[in-house]
Amino acid sequence: MALREDVEKQGNWLFKWRSYLPIVIVPILLIALRNSEILEKVFGNKINNFWEFLSVCIGFLGFGVRCLVAGHAPRGTSGRNARKQTADTLNTTGIYSIVRNPLYLGNFLIIIGISIFIQVWWFALIVLVGFWIYYERIIFAEEEFLRKKFGSLFLEWSLKTPAFFPRFKNWKKPNLPFSFKTVLRREFSTFFAFVAVFTFLDIAADLLIEKKLEVGMLWGIFFIFGLVVYLILLILKKKTKILNVEGR
Repeated sequence: MALREDVEKQGNWLFKWRSYLPIVIVPILLIALRNSEILEKVFGNKINNFWEFLSVCIGFLGFGVRCLVAGHAPRGTSGRNARKQTADTLNTTGIYSIVRNPLYLGNFLIIIGISIFIQVWWFALIVLVGFWIYYERIIFAEEEFLRKKFGSLFLEWSLKTPAFFPRFKNWKKPNLPFSFKTVLRREFSTFFAFVAVFTFLDIAADLLIEKKLEVGMLWGIFFIFGLVVYLILLILKKKTKILNVEGR
């Protein structure tokens, strides 16, 4: 098998199982958590709180990128399909006019926020290198699919639009107006996962280092808010058509 086909095959396999494969890093995460909260030990609680706040803000920036994608995306694109590549149309406007893989850019920012939250440099390095290798293959497979399906249209777009680092001067107005309902329908589970992971990391660090199980008031409020939002939107999505938008 030629290298091009081999990498594409790897990318399609990783795409299919992308929701589950990050679990393999959990053992490394637990080791890292035993060495976390370095800033609190060295500089005190205020610096530690600022660092945690900064980490969450970077994560929220990534989530915001995902919301921007979902808010303008037409039906049949930028979805959560897990079995195979699909695309009814080629997105080339809005955020797709400045970067070809905005969803993965959003994921990257979320991963940065989570990895630096732990305050263990080698863990952050492992995560970021792993992310790059992991998504490089997925992106290659996706773009091979788009190249075969859309041909010259894809090639023309790819020549002027960066794969991962945005070129803001290329911005073109989105074809569709922003739909907040679509964002709620598509990204509510991402929001809760985001909230749950940060809350878990804070609780787990205290448990592993200080041998005590406690939940800070702000983290408790953060988690309960995320859970309530998740349950409400899950019910609305499954039981009603309130979040449905024609063409989305």
